Amino acid sequence: MPGHTSDSRPLVLAVIGSGPRGLSVLERLAVRTAAEAEEAAGGAAPRRVRIHLVDATEIGAGRVWRADQDPWFTMNTVISQVTMYSGDPDGGPSRPGAGPSLGEWIADRARAGEEPLGPDDYASRVRYGQYLTDVYRTIARNLPEHVRLHPVRARVTALRPGEDGGYLLSLDTAPHLLVADRVVLATGHPFNAPDDFEREMLQFTTRTPGTRYIRGDSAADMPLDEDSVPAGGSVAIRGIGLSFYDVMLSLTVGRGGTFRTRADGTLEYLPSGREPRIVAGSRSGLPIPARGRNQKEPSYSHKALFLTEEALLAARAARRAQGGTGQLDFAEDVMPLLRHEVEHVYQVTHVRNARGAEAADAFAAAHAEALRTGRDRRRLLADAGLADVPPLDLFSLARPFEGERFGSPEEFRERLLKVMDEDLAAAALGTLDGPLKAALDVLRDIRNVVRLAVDFGGLLPDSHTGFFHGRFLPVNALLSAGPPMYRVEQLRALIQRGVVEVAGPGSVFGADERAGGFRVGSAQVAGPGRLVHTLIDARIPTPDLHRDTSPLTRQLIEEGMIRPYVIPGPSGSSYRTGGLDVTDSPFHVVDARGVPQPDLYALGIPTEHTRWFTQVGSSRPGVGTLFYRDADAIAADALRPTSRPADGTLDGSGTTVRTPGAAEKAGAADDATRRQPATALASLTTPRGDAL
Repeated sequence: MPGHTSDSRPLVLAVIGSGPRGLSVLERLAVRTAAEAEEAAGGAAPRRVRIHLVDATEIGAGRVWRADQDPWFTMNTVISQVTMYSGDPDGGPSRPGAGPSLGEWIADRARAGEEPLGPDDYASRVRYGQYLTDVYRTIARNLPEHVRLHPVRARVTALRPGEDGGYLLSLDTAPHLLVADRVVLATGHPFNAPDDFEREMLQFTTRTPGTRYIRGDSAADMPLDEDSVPAGGSVAIRGIGLSFYDVMLSLTVGRGGTFRTRADGTLEYLPSGREPRIVAGSRSGLPIPARGRNQKEPSYSHKALFLTEEALLAARAARRAQGGTGQLDFAEDVMPLLRHEVEHVYQVTHVRNARGAEAADAFAAAHAEALRTGRDRRRLLADAGLADVPPLDLFSLARPFEGERFGSPEEFRERLLKVMDEDLAAAALGTLDGPLKAALDVLRDIRNVVRLAVDFGGLLPDSHTGFFHGRFLPVNALLSAGPPMYRVEQLRALIQRGVVEVAGPGSVFGADERAGGFRVGSAQVAGPGRLVHTLIDARIPTPDLHRDTSPLTRQLIEEGMIRPYVIPGPSGSSYRTGGLDVTDSPFHVVDARGVPQPDLYALGIPTEHTRWFTQVGSSRPGVGTLFYRDADAIAADALRPTSRPADGTLDGSGTTVRTPGAAEKAGAADDATRRQPATALASLTTPRGDAL
């Protein structure tokens, strides 16, 4: 049976994917096996363990963070807030469980002559990839004697149960076949089959000479050279989020252009002459705003006052009392509390800046009480000098051009630059002293609580697909995860130079058959729009099992070893997500029959939609993040002793898995209650937040 071990042979584990998620599991396996060796000192030797770490691109860094990409691709979290070690340095050598943050690692290397960075600076993706590789090597050097690590550079094309137990992994290169008792799927970003729009654009290019459509992916994997995107030509970019900046820089700095600082401190772009002319657009028409100047220690995190675990439990209880399932409506049950969190920090920061810490503390207590009780706050705000401070409206911030009409592209350009300047000024005030960016940083700090509301079908299906996905997530992504300030300043310089143009709010992209190119424009900006001959999608593909082109994913679906997660709803309604169905921690994969597989785990991006915001690529120093705890839960379960009674149930680490016969008898109702949202609260919550 899968997972069967004895004293006569080692326990064999396979981790598929060696990016941050796979590496985090490896690090916790190393910590736990080292503890096993220490406990066994002087007694019986611990059982042997063999770990296969499999990656098709780069062992230790994976595809997205590999070390051969261009240096202008930048992280969007300051280096002091990033670590891959589950514990901080303790004065001893770096090892699993005690190692440097990215910032500390860069500082050590700077002393040896490399480029220094401050704790509140941002590293390139290449630098982070080098750090990940160093973490991997540190893990490999410090494994206990009873553990052997086998790195395998290959693509897993199939995963099937073995005749004598365990799993057989088919590879596209030698050794072509691996055998493992337990397997962790940490496969990262997918390659999806084209959706309807993409298919239409691709078909247009096949019948229209001189046009090209480049689908969304990591910018490092896009064909952005001059052969693909000619100098002096015209190119449209769909999406103005984080990935847009990577594409933008590839087509400008990557073509030899440079930025220089003027006497007044603003940036100026000096073109090389090899750039294309860029037209970008999105739903909002607003390039993702800058992250505030960091003023926070790595371990600092906003403590929720309103959107708390207790508040969500009460909301679920109220829903059940009304005859519901306990599932929440995000707009009614979650969003008001989230607004309170953001608004409270915004107003308190204003008072602190104007009147000092003591006045801010007194105001905070009164303001929090007013928000909890629903009392009219106008007198309180007026007494605090805030009568003329407009309330913070997340949706208005994310859609600043809502309802506006512009007589020309030039008119919209001036309005856009004004909004960008206001945002840069707010960002310069910082994440503690700046009311706006301090408030928006709360969206990062309370992600874990939002997860408690959303994960494992925590929302009603209509609320999940409608308000949460349709309205909240675009706004949250735009306001909570911006690039460094200097990236927005660079974009501003490119707009001023005329190299980049933003089409306008509600940007529409399509094929113009008569003109022989792609047309991009906005109904809110007068004019016919711009005609271009290359269209680039700068949005990272969303995980969707049934569009994933990976041979491994296709085989697992076709043979019923995995299934998409379905959100159950009242009265038999449901919504099939594109995420991989897993149990709550330690995230056993659920097969097509609804049976959790005790020796097969999945973590990270493939499970998006079942869980939320799984693209997190690091932990945070000094904080017991969910990133770290997820990895540790899998490591603990994968190393468990195996005791398998005749009925097929698994008794280990408190996990029980039904046999197929038992699952069929249990029926759909039991499968739905297997992971009721409220039962997961205690295991998922953390008082100190998570890192981006």
